Amino acid sequence: MFHLNRRVLSALAVSAASVLALSGCGESAGNSSTSSAQGGSTDSLVMAAVPAENSTDLKASYQSVIKLLEKETGKQITFQTATNYAAVVEGQRSGKVQIAAYGPFSYVQAKSSGVTTTPIAAGIETKGAKPGYQSYGIVKSGSPVKDLKGFKGKKVCFVDPNSTSGYLYPRAGLLEAGINPDKDITAVMAGGHDASVLAVKSGQCDVGFAYDTMVDKQLIEKGEIEKGEITTVWKSAVIPGSPVAISDDLDADLKKKITDAFQNKANVDYLKAHGYCTGSKCEVDDAGDWGFAPVTDSLYDGVRKVCDITKDKQCVES
Repeated sequence: MFHLNRRVLSALAVSAASVLALSGCGESAGNSSTSSAQGGSTDSLVMAAVPAENSTDLKASYQSVIKLLEKETGKQITFQTATNYAAVVEGQRSGKVQIAAYGPFSYVQAKSSGVTTTPIAAGIETKGAKPGYQSYGIVKSGSPVKDLKGFKGKKVCFVDPNSTSGYLYPRAGLLEAGINPDKDITAVMAGGHDASVLAVKSGQCDVGFAYDTMVDKQLIEKGEIEKGEITTVWKSAVIPGSPVAISDDLDADLKKKITDAFQNKANVDYLKAHGYCTGSKCEVDDAGDWGFAPVTDSLYDGVRKVCDITKDKQCVES
C-alpha cells in the first residue's frame, strides 16, 4: 500500500500509541471500567471515537453530548480520540472504553471478535430520518473515468482498512464491477474521508472513495473543495448508520440511562432547549448530524452480507 502526505503518515504512525492510550486511560478511567461493571460505583466513564476527518478537536464536536451524558448518568465522561477504529475495538475489548462510537464495519468486527457490546443509537442527519448513508466513488471533474470499471489500473484512494464506506463497501463495488482490488488497482490508504477526497482533488490519487456527506456538504462548507469540483461516479447501497455501542458489563440501570440519553435526548433540538449548547453552534458529533436514532444489532446484517461478498480478512480480524 502507498501512503499520502505527512499529516496522514503522522496519524498512522501514532495509531499503535492510540491503542495503548485507550487500553490504559489513566488510573481513574481504568478503575471505572471494573467498578462500573460491578454496579457503577466510581465517577468516570470513558467514551472513544474516531474523527471522520483530520479534526484538531474531536472532543469539541461531542461536547454537548458529553455534558448531557454527565447530567443523565451522574458520572464524569472521559473522552478519548482514537486515530483508527482498531483502537476503539481494543479499548472496548479491554474494558477501558464503556461507550464506543464505531463505524458499521468496525462494530461488526468488534462483535465477531468477541467484544461484548450492544449498539444503542446511530447518527441521523435530519430529524425523523433513518440512520444510513452511502459510499461514493469519486473522480476529479473532467476525468475520463465514468464508472467503477474505469478504476482499473488507477491509483485508488481508500480511507482505512476498517472503514465501512471508505473500504469495505468500495471493495464490494469493485468486485461487482469485475475488478480485483488486490491486483487491478494501486490502493492508497488516505487515513481519513477528507484526505481521500482532497487527494483526488490534488491528483495524488486518480480516483477514490469517501462517504456521501463529506463530498456533498462538509468539504464544500469548509471551502476545501468547490461545488462541482468532484464528480461522483458510483454510489453504494445504503449503509446502516455508524453506531454508538455500550459495554454489556455496565450496570443495568446505567445502561438504561445512557441508552435513553442517546435515543431520546442527544439531538440538536433537545440540547438547545435544555442549555447544553453554547453559542449559535450546536453539534452532536463531527459528521454534522441532527442527532441519534435507536438501532439494534440486526441493522448491521447488511454489513455482514457485504463481508460475505468481499471475503475480506478485515471482516474476521480486528
